[in-house]
This record gives sequence, structure tokens and C-alpha cells, in this order.
Amino acid sequence: MKHLLHAGVGALCAAVPMCAQAVEASGADTSVINLRDVEVVANRAAANTPVAFTNITAAQIARVNDGRDIPFLLEATPSVVTTGDAGGGIGYSGLRIRGTDASRINVTANGVPINDSESHNVYWVNMPDLASGLNDIQVQRGAGTSANGAGAFGASVNMLTDMPSDERYASVAASYGSYNANRQTLKVGSGLFGGHWSVDARLSHIGSDGYIDRAFSKLWAYQGQLAYRADGTMLRLIAFGGKQQTYMAWDYATKEQMAEYGRRYNPSGEYTAADGSRAYYQDQCDNFTQHHIQLLLNQRLSDSWRLSAALHYTKGDGYYDQLKTGKDLVTYGLKPYMLPDGTEVEKSDIIRLKYNDNDFGGANLTLNYRHRRLNAVLGTAATWHRGRHFGRIKWVRNYVGDLDPLQEYYDNVGRKFDYNVYARADYSILRGLSAYADLQYRHIRYTIDGVSDNYDWNTGDMYSLDVHRNYNFFNPKLGLDFTRGAHRAFASWSVAHKEPVRDNFTDGDRNHVPSAERLFDYELGYTFTNRLLTVGANLYYMDYKDQLVVTGQLSDTGNPLSVNVPRSYRMGIELQGALRPCRWFDWSLSATFSRNRIRDFVEYIYEDEWTNPITRDCGDTPLAFSPDIVLHNAFNFHVADFDASLRTRFVSDQYMDNARSEQARLGSYCVSDLHLGYTFRHLRGIKELRLGVAVYNILNRKYFNNGYAGAGYTVGADGTPEIYRYAGFAAQATANAMGTVALTF
Repeated sequence: MKHLLHAGVGALCAAVPMCAQAVEASGADTSVINLRDVEVVANRAAANTPVAFTNITAAQIARVNDGRDIPFLLEATPSVVTTGDAGGGIGYSGLRIRGTDASRINVTANGVPINDSESHNVYWVNMPDLASGLNDIQVQRGAGTSANGAGAFGASVNMLTDMPSDERYASVAASYGSYNANRQTLKVGSGLFGGHWSVDARLSHIGSDGYIDRAFSKLWAYQGQLAYRADGTMLRLIAFGGKQQTYMAWDYATKEQMAEYGRRYNPSGEYTAADGSRAYYQDQCDNFTQHHIQLLLNQRLSDSWRLSAALHYTKGDGYYDQLKTGKDLVTYGLKPYMLPDGTEVEKSDIIRLKYNDNDFGGANLTLNYRHRRLNAVLGTAATWHRGRHFGRIKWVRNYVGDLDPLQEYYDNVGRKFDYNVYARADYSILRGLSAYADLQYRHIRYTIDGVSDNYDWNTGDMYSLDVHRNYNFFNPKLGLDFTRGAHRAFASWSVAHKEPVRDNFTDGDRNHVPSAERLFDYELGYTFTNRLLTVGANLYYMDYKDQLVVTGQLSDTGNPLSVNVPRSYRMGIELQGALRPCRWFDWSLSATFSRNRIRDFVEYIYEDEWTNPITRDCGDTPLAFSPDIVLHNAFNFHVADFDASLRTRFVSDQYMDNARSEQARLGSYCVSDLHLGYTFRHLRGIKELRLGVAVYNILNRKYFNNGYAGAGYTVGADGTPEIYRYAGFAAQATANAMGTVALTF
């Protein structure tokens, strides 16, 4: 793969100047075409949209982009908390906004859904180094604007990939740091040729040994764009994707294990060798490839009308290779076997391969009208998804009997059709005062057929899946925005609905059929901005019905399990401020103070795998993974071509279950990072050379930002249940550093 990457880099470097020289020789018109005249981004909030949002530009991304996953590049955004399995920012990672987990954050790229249709999660590790190919990111907090894909139940992350460049260019970037973390990125662009065409491309490689033992990542990525531009027209064919191999680190370690083996201990793949020592299965890896293809059209129809359309297709397939110790053979479709001494073996060590083969595609169409006081958008989108999930047995320790090579033990297929239509408009009532309305209808049809990977002890076979659900949601949003001079204020009320995810049907308690969720979101915001100072406050109250809240437990595939709770809410205030006393210094601060609660929570505790439940009335309890305080502080310095930033984030205590149990408490943490950079400009043959270094966790804090928790019970001698609890914690790296060099030609 590395040889292929090097060959591709060389070919692209040679091709770009040749294309440009051919165009210049032809005498073609290379006049600049204003792309923004025809670009329509339907799910973006504008300056007067009554939504709490933050825009992150390509320049801001570039200053902190050294190969870490996108969630870590967004962690200075208000109300954002990031997580990472490997502990060093590369590998499986996630983000929560206002306490809502990744499956409730709507993520799009160029308006195309990125969330997995069934789990609703975004696996950033499948899109390595995507940050190097982004034009900007908008993070909307709350229900946000109508968007395609899974419903936004806490936030939206809208990404735009790089726009075509009018000038030819080439850039290379490389990073290296602690735990053998490394990144190599090449970007090239032809510039405008033939008066209308341009080509842009990116190749990337990212690697890391991980802070957690054996939590390595081997990631490869690409991005390409062919663009055609004419007066009022822009047509782009975009492809991006990646291939990844990541050693599992999602099992996490208990505090007892870390006390014995160290905080970098990784229990994944561990087994007892023949001599009684601890050993590890070396192939305990996730292997996945994902490709995104988008055909995007933006067309100016007249001075008032704009049209945008998209066709898209995503292909993802892969598997993970996993050792499971001491497992019941019947739960994998195998029969117990007899040893030569007559002993019957019912449990053994097994290596299983779990596959996922996904196809996702669809189309979007948006019509925008802007004239005088009215700005209106009419949009529609339809997507389809087919996901096959199946598992095979690779190996069984000392098995006696018939074992077919890669014997299959479960197979099921999920199919999903998602259609939505929306109309959105804002109207200027008076000078500075505008009214906003956004109405969306969404229909989902979701089916799962086949057998799951869970064993049914009552029938003596794998659980049969026969899920056929239809959902129809109406999501209205209303608001007012007042903007005059340095002042902006807004108020909004929004409704959002969300369907259950795959794991709610396949891995949850079968006595509790999952229901769809509903959210009423109330927002009130104010911002004052001038040259010296920016201050703002946003009040929110998010009232949920039947919210699917994470229990703290993980499914067999490492995804969080959830249950419906009848009544819950998130309420808080987001404060933001920025001070610019001089040209070379600015200070920014954001703080979220919130209360996140389940009303009258009833905890279900099981004796074994969803059997014989007992209940505990817990009253009003904190929502899992929802800290009451999140603070971000940054001191930024800019002196000539030197820049420096000291960033600090504080996250208060949070619980990994909903029962406020001490065993499941994630302690508060305060972590600071230092970024230093210097840019050399207009060197001979080089437009720009940037050198940077980042020192993460400079105070060497030992903290956890994620984990799991669960509970069970045993029956005592007197027949009363005795509850026990357990938890694992995602340890994060102590002080570590990363250096970066980037050249633009």
C-alpha cells in the first residue's frame, strides 16, 4: 500500500503542472468564476437563522490539524465533549454535544447524510484525514435546521468539502509525535483549464501505536474532485473514502485492572496461554473500507432562483476479527464435544469474524428563492439502505467434531427507506426583525429479517429477527430573529422526532419494544459583537418524550445500549465571550451550565442476559454521559508569522449509567493543550512553509473521558437479590506531543 501511495503521489505531482501548461498553451479563457454565486447549502444556518451555531473555517481547522480525528478538532466548540478509545486522538473516537451521543448528532457532507442508516453513528475512523479536505464545518446545537438523514436530537455537524481551486497548487504535510503517531498528506489541484474544468485530489496515510496497549491504527484515505463551471452552473463529481485497520480498544479496563497492570492496559484479545501466562490475540482488529461518491449540481436559474441537486452512493464493507474466551458452544451454532478422557466440553475459546456489508444511496433536490424580504427553501430527499450482517467461526480451541471452514452462525439483512420533504422560509418583517418557519415531513420504512447473533435459550437457537416498522414524523420549527448593529437576539421553538436504531431491536431487552422519540426544543439567545468584544448567551430547554437513553452498557459489538424513558429533559445556558484588546492577542471563552435529568427513572437490573428483571425506583436522576459543566478557554497570540494558542477544557463529573451509582462515575477533568506555529512565506519555489508543534495535556493529567457501566444481581442464601455493579474506563494519554510541517507550492 505504501508503494502504491508513493506511486500515486508521484503521478499526481507530475500531472498537475502538465495539465495547467496544456491549458495555458491552448489560450483557453481562465477567468475566475464566482463559485459562491451558484452554491446553495440548504441545511446551513444563516446569520439571521434563529439557531445556536458555530462556524469553523478551513484556516482554523488547519492550525490544529495534525492527523487527529475530527471530533478532537471540534473540542473547543461550545458544549462539545470528545471521547477516544485509543487514548491519543487517532482511532475510534466520538463526540457528544449538550450530552447527546453521536447517534443523535446529524452529520452531513455537502448536504449528504454521513450517519450510518441503522446505528446512526458516525465512524470517523472510516474517513481518515477528512479534515484536510474540508472547506468549513458548521456545528448547530439543538434541533437545528431541517436536514437529510437521521434526526438531530442534540446537534448537527454540517461539513463542506474543498471547493474547486482556480489556481493550480500542490501541498504536502507530515506529522510525527508520541506513540508513533504519524500523518502524510498530499494535495494537488490543476487549477482552471479549458475555461471550465478543474481537478483536485488528496492522498493520506495516518498511523499510530495508540496510548492504550496494542491500540494501533493503520489508516489510508483519498479524496478527488472533478468540477465543471460555467456562468451560473457548477457541477462536481466528488469521491472520498478510506481503509482502516484498528486494534480493538473498546472493551476498556476496570480500575482494578489498571491498578494491577497499569492504566494503559487493554483487555481486548487477552487469553491464558498454555504455560498459564497472559497472552494476546494479535489479529483482534477491525478491518473496514468505505467509499463515498457524490454528484453535486448547483444552478443559478435567475437573480432570485437557485437549484441544487445531488446523487450519492456510499459503499462500506468489512469485518472484525475477535477472540472470545470461555463461550458456550451452542451460542455459536456448535455442538458440545467429548475429550478422549470422556469429559464433555460445553465452553471453549472461539475466534469469530463479524461482517458488515452496506450499500447506501439517494438523491437530494433543493430549490431556493430569494427576493427582497423573503428567503425561502423547498427541499426533498430520498435514500435507501441495505445492510447485511453475518458472522463466521474462524477457529475453536481443541474442537472435536465437524467444523466447516468459516462456518456461518448468523445472517440478517436490514433495509431502510427514508424520505423527507421540507419548506423553510425567513421573512423580514421590519428593519432587523425577521420571522422564521421550517416545516418537515419525514417517512421511514425499516425492516430486519434473518437471525441475529444472540442466542435464545428458550428455543435453543439464534434469535429470529422479524422487524417491520414504519414511521411518519412532522417536524415544525418556528422562530424570530432580531439583528441591529452590534446586537443579535433570537427565540425559537422546534419539534424533532427520531426512530430507534438497529441495536435497540437486536440487542436490547425483548420485553421492552423500542419506541420513537420526540423532542420539543426551546431556545433563546443574545449576542453582542464589536471590534473589541463579543459576548453571548443561549438558554435552552430540551423536553423529551420516550427518549432512548444509554444505559452505560455496550452491545456485543461495542455500541451503547439504550432504553426508552417516558420523561426527560436537558436545560442549560451556553455562555460565550471573546476579547480582542490588540491585534496580536485574543481571548475566547465558552461555558455551558446545564441540568440533564430523567424524571422518575426506574432501573431494570437483570440476573442474566435480559432474564428475571428486578426494578429500582431511582427518582429524578442525571442522564448518563451528561456533565453539568463544560468549559473551554483559549488564549491566542498572533505576532507577525508566529502564532500560539493555549487551550483548556474542563468537564465536570458525569455518570456512565442513569442510576447515579458511584461505581459508574467519571470524575471531572481539566486538560490544557499548547499549539505553536510559524509560517514562512514566499520562499524560493515555495508559497508557504508552516512548522507547528502541539503539546497535548501539558499538565500531565490522568483522566478518563468515556467508558461503560452495568449492573446485575445474584440471589442470596435468604432468597433476596444482591445487586453488583461494574465499570470500565477509557484512559486518555498523559502529556504527549506532535510536530507538523506543511508546504504549499
